[in-house]
Amino acid sequence: MRIALLSDIHANLQALEACLEHAHTQGAQQLALLGDLVGYGADPAPVLDRLMHLVTDEGALCVRGNHDAAAVTPPAGAQTLGEQSAQWTLPRLTAEHRAFLAGLPLTVRLGPDALLVHASADGPERWHYITDGNAAERSMAAATRIDPAIRYVFSGHVHEQALYFLTPTAKLMRFNPQPGVSVPVPPHRQWLAIVGSCGQPRDGDTRAMYALFDAGAATLTFHRVAYDHMAAAAAVRAGGLPDFFAERLEKGR
Repeated sequence: MRIALLSDIHANLQALEACLEHAHTQGAQQLALLGDLVGYGADPAPVLDRLMHLVTDEGALCVRGNHDAAAVTPPAGAQTLGEQSAQWTLPRLTAEHRAFLAGLPLTVRLGPDALLVHASADGPERWHYITDGNAAERSMAAATRIDPAIRYVFSGHVHEQALYFLTPTAKLMRFNPQPGVSVPVPPHRQWLAIVGSCGQPRDGDTRAMYALFDAGAATLTFHRVAYDHMAAAAAVRAGGLPDFFAERLEKGR
């Protein structure tokens, strides 16, 4: 079974469609969405229409991200750009969209040995960022407390791609994956993968990100996919969102 792992789509329809098409060419048989479906981008309704169809009709798995939660109940007074985006997004959602986002779980099991979570499995409702080994180890330990059988934790939230694993001596190591290169991830070790952002890369590369997990072969491949990021940026400006969101798409950071 090959599972395409997409996170942080952020209402970027162009990036979403490019990644879905690429995953299809790679033989993906299952789709897992790791949260932040909306926020920042200009097409929350079309993106949700597409993803709701995939969840309802094609069995895609999906967890809630912090921007998904904010879009349903944005704060009255926006203090940050993210909160401004949530306020902009809410009136563009139908009742069905809002119900879908509000009903998403914080974690979902993928098979017997994998856990999907937007941020950290250590208090998923607190949206902790996994930016170093200590945070990764806390998330992996929390997953093990949920079920010792969990060998894989798949996350997004930090808009980068990274892979952490525990050695036989329980030492945590970080691996920086190369796009398109298959990485063996045998289940006798414990792994945490951050699959990167489909809709808003922030590493200086405008290409969308996702990962493909081959459960049968126990491999993980991180991908970068070119898409029409200039069209996505133009849509942000046309929608009246802060120009900073468009600049991020144009620069990839």
